[in-house]
This record gives sequence, structure tokens and C-alpha cells, in this order.
Amino acid sequence: MGPAAAARDEQFWQSVARRYRVSEEFVNLENGYYGIMPEPVRRAHAQNVDHLNALNSRLLRTTYKTQADHVRARIAAVAGVSKEEIALTRGGTEALQLLIAGYRRLRRGDAVMYADLDYYSMQYAMNWLRDRRGVDVVRIAIPEPASRQAVLDTYAKALRDHPRVQLLLLSHMNNRTGLVLPVHEITELARSHGVDVIVDAAHSWGQLDFTIPDLEADFAGFSLHKWMGAPLGVGFLYIRGDRLTDINPAFADETYPADDIRSRVHAGTCDVAPVLSVPTALDFHRHLGGNPVKQARLRYLATDGWSGRGTSATWSC
Repeated sequence: MGPAAAARDEQFWQSVARRYRVSEEFVNLENGYYGIMPEPVRRAHAQNVDHLNALNSRLLRTTYKTQADHVRARIAAVAGVSKEEIALTRGGTEALQLLIAGYRRLRRGDAVMYADLDYYSMQYAMNWLRDRRGVDVVRIAIPEPASRQAVLDTYAKALRDHPRVQLLLLSHMNNRTGLVLPVHEITELARSHGVDVIVDAAHSWGQLDFTIPDLEADFAGFSLHKWMGAPLGVGFLYIRGDRLTDINPAFADETYPADDIRSRVHAGTCDVAPVLSVPTALDFHRHLGGNPVKQARLRYLATDGWSGRGTSATWSC
């Protein structure tokens, strides 16, 4: 069964709904904040919490690093990149903060750019660069209505008007309106101006049908506890292999060598049960049909499946 047919298979989606335990006291319409775990993931997480509690530091000092490495490999396979190009984090926010703060090619007098619809915490991190690196901050407005061409024209004009911009933040899927930007085209446009791009893919991964190479980006941050259904507290960052030296090691940490992407993250002693539960979440994601089926279902619900009256969105990577 192809994605389009699967999107309309209500019997299948009813069986999916039964795999979630939800409160009957309210209807939650804010699923992008945290996508709750399906039952297989919830049970795996509970087992991993018990396992961690029983083994204590022995788990952390013996088998955990190898297990985490296998998790990285599983994520990388779904994302379409090398394991050596991703590092686990505690969520998309941490991943993006590390990329923004660690970006080392800024010089005093340069500028950075973001849009009014970018995630607030990422806007704050870009603003922080003003005092930290002595750069100017350019904030642009996404046009309304946000047609594909209007968005592309807005970014093209902003890059022309602000030639000192060296770093651009792009949100693949906006957390407030659900707008999906044509990231691939904007990234290519930015590159033609000598501008690097950091992509916020926290809300798009697990909803839209894409792999990291489709974005054409060198740097990106992702969450696993939104539409991938992993437990709270896990995500990852991506740095294209030949760009690793352009992101500083986190706090000059020496746990891993400088040529290992894991040196770009240092979270101290944190709960590893969510990480150990990621394979079960990826298995469930695959059971649903992966990104193609999930995107098809969301498009169907946004048009024919909900009211029969179409809505508009910029559905593009």
C-alpha cells in the first residue's frame, strides 16, 4: 500500500490511536510541544529506567557508550547521513543552541539573520551573539500570505540588502503556524551570498518526508521527542563532515577528540533512559510507514480528511 492509500486507511489509523494512552479530561491540540510516547515506547522507557536504576554507574561506565553509538547509527540511517555527522543532545533546543553558540566564523562587524516566526529560544540565542561576538542582528518578517515565491523573494531581498550577514537561521517547519519553508532553495541562495545556514528541524523531522541531504544544509538541530515519539529529553545535532571544524567543541571539552562530533556536546550526567528507548521509537515510526506515510496522512487530514475544504501550506523541503 502506497502512502496516499495508507493516509486514507481509517482502520489502520484507528489501530494506531489505540497504541496511545491519553487523558479523557481534555483534547490536546499542542502536540508539537511534546509528542507523547506510543505504548511500545512507554513500556521500553519504563524498562530502561528500571535497568538504569538497577545498574547505576556500572551501566554508564561500561555498556552505555556502545549502546548510544548504536542509537546514533539508527538515527543516521533514517536521516540519510553518516553516524559520524550526528551527536545526541537532550532536544532540539540544546542542539541548536550548541550550533549557534559554537559557530566560530563570525567576526566583529559581521551580521546574523533570522525571521520573526523562528522559535523564540533560537531568536534569543542569535541575539546573544550580538554581545558575545560583537555582530549585528537582522530580523526579517515572513510575508503574509506566505506563498512559496513570496518567501523566496523575501529572503533574496534580505540577503541582498544585508551583505554583512554571515549566518542565517532557518526554521524548516514553524512551531506557531506550521509553515514549511523551501529550505533547500533558501540554503542554496544563502550559499551564493557566502552565508552559512543553521536549520531548525525540530518540528519537521517525523512529520515531513525528507532526509538531511534534501535540506542542503551543513548544520541542523532535531528533536526526537516530538513527532518521532521518543521519551522527553533526546534529540541530535547534525554537522556535515567537512564542516566540523567550523563549530567549536562545547566548553573546550576533552572527553572526545576534537575531530569527533561528540566533542560538540557535553551534557554532564543526564538521564540516558530516553536515549536507550530511541530504537523502539524508530521501530514504531517504521511501523507507521515512516516519513512518507506520516506526511501523506497529515496532508490528507489538512484537506479532504478533516473538512473536505482545502488549506494552503508551503509543503517543500
